[in-house]
Amino acid sequence: MSRGEPQVVSGAPSAAGPGRWGTMKPMTSAPTPAVPDEKLTRELMELASAMATEVGELVRRARVEGVSVAGLKTTATDVVTQADLAAERRLRELIAEHRPEDAVLGEEGGTTGGTSGLTWVLDPIDGTVNYLYGLPVYAVSVAVVAGPADPEHWVQVAGAVVNAAEGRLWLAGRGLGAWHAGERLRVNETRPLAQSLVGTGFGYAAEVRRAQGRVLAALLPEVRDVRRGGSCALDLCSVASGQLDAYFERGTQVWDFAAGSLLVREAGGVVAGLRGRPESPAMTVAGPARTVAELARRLEALDADAAL
Repeated sequence: MSRGEPQVVSGAPSAAGPGRWGTMKPMTSAPTPAVPDEKLTRELMELASAMATEVGELVRRARVEGVSVAGLKTTATDVVTQADLAAERRLRELIAEHRPEDAVLGEEGGTTGGTSGLTWVLDPIDGTVNYLYGLPVYAVSVAVVAGPADPEHWVQVAGAVVNAAEGRLWLAGRGLGAWHAGERLRVNETRPLAQSLVGTGFGYAAEVRRAQGRVLAALLPEVRDVRRGGSCALDLCSVASGQLDAYFERGTQVWDFAAGSLLVREAGGVVAGLRGRPESPAMTVAGPARTVAELARRLEALDADAAL
């Protein structure tokens, strides 16, 4: 297998057992995470893509059969469905089968500890409201990082995002590039912000939306146009694929961007927060380096991350 053409698995992981996906010695309390070598990185990328593909099909079938709301998350408009729960449960089963020594952080199930120094970061359905309404913009996002699930301390290793409605897969590995449909991805060349198509999203709490609306109203005349898809993971895939020039959003969580931000980075782009910080719930900005720098400066001037 050549370096330029990572292997992609189209179905579920095989039953060959944990050794099929490589091993890594347990990491102690070293301040810098131990990073997998190229061989293990490829294997983790393969596993992430296989898991995302299998669970994406589970999510798609569940949508056809009918959506059942299981509860609420942050507000009365922020729902969790039975499919969210089933999808994360299946992802955790696959990790327990093939990488039982790894830690897991999932949107619905919280954190499970591990001993390997690797952490899987899972969003079983990113874009649940789209899923609820039958809009075909929802994704399964699977990432694995060295160290904790914290952008200030992690090293991103591998990730995969599947548009579950369409079965489209994006995947990336540290140092191995970002890929879709057999093609290596590149972010767009830098262009002025006024000529940039920018993606964004909105939170569910009224006070957050009010602040986001204020920022967007000021920014909208200064860009080519704005798109709001409803899935952070897929928006980041669009940046990596050149379908968006840039993206910003306040309120994204690590499971929303863990895989997508690696895709952008491996496609030659930059992902950052504001005021010199990494991406975080306070703000995530993605795109070509100079576009991100210009957009971040404008967002800082607008106090887009101001406390509410």
